[in-house]
Amino acid sequence: MLNIIRIKKAVFYAYHGVLSEEQKVGGKFEADVDIYTNFQDAAKRDSLKQTIDYDKAYKFMYQLALEEKHYLIETLATKIADELLRKFMNIEKVAVRIRKNNPPLGGVVDSVEVEVVKDRNDL
Repeated sequence: MLNIIRIKKAVFYAYHGVLSEEQKVGGKFEADVDIYTNFQDAAKRDSLKQTIDYDKAYKFMYQLALEEKHYLIETLATKIADELLRKFMNIEKVAVRIRKNNPPLGGVVDSVEVEVVKDRNDL
């Protein structure tokens, strides 16, 4: 059985982008993460130890988003997906969406978003 834990609209200010201005000035990014796991036993026992602690997952994801600059949000999304699967053995599959707000496209665009979906077999 697969259940989903969702972290939605995690906001962080970081320095990702192809343009040098983006890497100097930075910008606001958002992340959504869908964590596919089996938390049936945790729910029965009301036990955090038997599920994914989403506080720890969020803090880990946030740290990954800030520790290194990337040209592409595709790279950041892939890194977060891979590292969540490596760190949390109970995650069977993960979907990571990264949004760059107000991207420098020469027009009015709210955001650009990428999504990476991986499971254990993809590592």
